[in-house]
Amino acid sequence: MSANSGVTAATNANAADSPIVRIRGLTKSFGSHRVLNGIDFDIQPQQVVVVIGPSGSGKSTFLRCCNGLERPEGGTVDICGHRLVEQGEMHKDRALNALRTEVGMVFQSFNLFPHLSVLHNITVGPRMLRGASKAQAEAAALALLEKVGLAHKAHMMPASLSGGQKQRVAIARALAMQPRVMLFDEPTSALDPELVGEVLQVMKLLASEGMTMVVVTHEMGFAKEVADVVVVMDGGEIVEAGPPSAIFTSPSQPRTRTFLQAVLSRT
Repeated sequence: MSANSGVTAATNANAADSPIVRIRGLTKSFGSHRVLNGIDFDIQPQQVVVVIGPSGSGKSTFLRCCNGLERPEGGTVDICGHRLVEQGEMHKDRALNALRTEVGMVFQSFNLFPHLSVLHNITVGPRMLRGASKAQAEAAALALLEKVGLAHKAHMMPASLSGGQKQRVAIARALAMQPRVMLFDEPTSALDPELVGEVLQVMKLLASEGMTMVVVTHEMGFAKEVADVVVVMDGGEIVEAGPPSAIFTSPSQPRTRTFLQAVLSRT
């Protein structure tokens, strides 16, 4: 069994359910550098998949291929019932827009609109893309701000927020679109250490509520505590995957052991 097929087996524990994410043969290059080398990947609804690995292993590129921010050369991407990519051909804008109403993404750098208030940042998507009224969008946004502990910041501007608060607003903004899958690309890497916990706490809450999540992170404690499946990437490939108890205590691949020894020795 290849490392990639191991992921399919590891994330297909409930064969009665259709995967909400199904990726086959995904390849991506930047110039002559192959970043993704034939990724096969299944995720079931309500699973939390944490992707770890050394810098440059293809983790973020893989995530960006899942919502159309990167265009792969080959393979297929099916997510939330949408065929996003087929043999390297990205589907048209209408399909991309439909997908992005169901797949939320949170980036390292928050990407809030600096000229809009916190409340306006959260309501603009539902009003423009889902046709929500101002009253509906604002009521939903205030409920989400309450969820992430920032209801008192609704009318503030992003510049007045800490990094952790900005990231929690970014999570609320993604949730406002009522996604079926949430993608997180190293959501705490730009934060001061004392602010990391407040963001991870919100992500733990989402996981406990059954949100399907794919998280690229260097936070090993989060992976151990929250992940259903930990995926280890290196050199554009999936080295191995399995439950945290297996990956962190008895990894089968030397590359995984080397990576974990290096990371855990710094904590």
